[in-house]
Amino acid sequence: MACKKNYQRPQRQPVTQIDTQRTRNRCWAQPCDPTSLERDTRQLLANKVSGNLLGMFLLVPEHLRLGTWDLVCGWARTPAAQVEPRLALQLVHEAALCVTGVREARSLAHKGFELANGLPFLATDQAVHKLLDAHTVAEAQGLQVTLGQLRKERGHFDGLVLACDPHDLRSHTARDTQLQRRREDDKPCKATQTSFLLDVHTLQPVCCTIGSSAVTIAQATPPLLSMGARILTPLPGQALVVADCLHLVAELIDHIHRDTPFDFLVPMANQQSLDKRWRSLPPELFTGQWPGYSTATIPYTPANCKAGPFHALVQRCGEDPDDYHFKAFLSTTDRDPVPALTVDIPDRWHIEEFYNTHQYLGWKRAGTLNLNVRYGQMSMALIAQAALHQLRQRLGAPMANWDARHLAKEILHGLDGDVRVQGDTVIVTYYNARNGELLRQHYENTPEKLAHEGIDPRVPWLCGLKLDFRFK
Repeated sequence: MACKKNYQRPQRQPVTQIDTQRTRNRCWAQPCDPTSLERDTRQLLANKVSGNLLGMFLLVPEHLRLGTWDLVCGWARTPAAQVEPRLALQLVHEAALCVTGVREARSLAHKGFELANGLPFLATDQAVHKLLDAHTVAEAQGLQVTLGQLRKERGHFDGLVLACDPHDLRSHTARDTQLQRRREDDKPCKATQTSFLLDVHTLQPVCCTIGSSAVTIAQATPPLLSMGARILTPLPGQALVVADCLHLVAELIDHIHRDTPFDFLVPMANQQSLDKRWRSLPPELFTGQWPGYSTATIPYTPANCKAGPFHALVQRCGEDPDDYHFKAFLSTTDRDPVPALTVDIPDRWHIEEFYNTHQYLGWKRAGTLNLNVRYGQMSMALIAQAALHQLRQRLGAPMANWDARHLAKEILHGLDGDVRVQGDTVIVTYYNARNGELLRQHYENTPEKLAHEGIDPRVPWLCGLKLDFRFK
């Protein structure tokens, strides 16, 4: 009997896989190497896609204008052909959609959402957590600094008056942590402490930081202002930071005066001893600004401050000496009290409007106390907010004034249509779109408009194809 030769079959190269959420109840591993990603994405485009999440594609031109792809590639520290930058885009777009909870219950797959990320699948919670956990807090801060510098170049903020404010996110972690009372009448709860730096003129966030509930204001604020200084690069005395009375801490005031280029303005406590001191000031120190309102500027150094002396801007309201009401503010520089107290201090409350409008992007609750994971999520939400800001500018009123959840429901999640490829261009068609004429004006012939702005119209995460829109 003749002997058969046993030819050895060539061994297949191992293929990188990732866990994907196909439906609510089905999850399996899928190849995510560059070849498989491009092949499967092209196949999905060839098959055509229909769904009601195609409003996400309106953010793609804004990403090209903003430079989002370079941002996420730099943060991911992988080549652009790998899956990690696309997973970062998935996080950005999930924030834009204001979705919460586990991905298994979101039902985002098969509606066009994954294709906007340059992916043929929706990654699971575990896959995304693994991506975020592989990066450090310093890398998330670097991402925010680069994003802020890009936004500054695009005129998203002027950086002249900034509001600094803590924003505690309620956490349901099982860890043993210090409890925080969000309001005086609230029950103490576990929280993740975040702090935002906001440009009060444009209402746009410059950067944010995060920490455990045990972090004090004096510990949390210096890193925030350090990132703000790297982004804005102001000259000494050019930028003013206004804060609330929680920031009246000697250690923090010394740090801002000594180690940052910012001026600082903060309310002083309504203490009986201070009120007695203001009432004892000679009347000639006060300058009448208008009937019933006078101001005075006196040297003042808070207890335990090593720098100084600083300045107390004291306002006196009332005409009758028996009915005088005093309120003082600490300033690290001798500035004109009238614009400082009547314009800059009231403008600080714009940061509360910012929270109300944008908190559903991912700043309303904390899902984990792994700070590097949360820092990554919040930084991706900042990218989403920047892209949405550019979209709002094109949409105009009243849509530009909607809060994040309303905008996501009506635009990103409210446009039904399909996606197909014609030549070298991905065509997204919207049917009976709300405000279709306005959208047509801004988004039809997108490749030509981007080229006119000096921007390459090819979308790197969509196989280098161009993107255009139709409205029927």
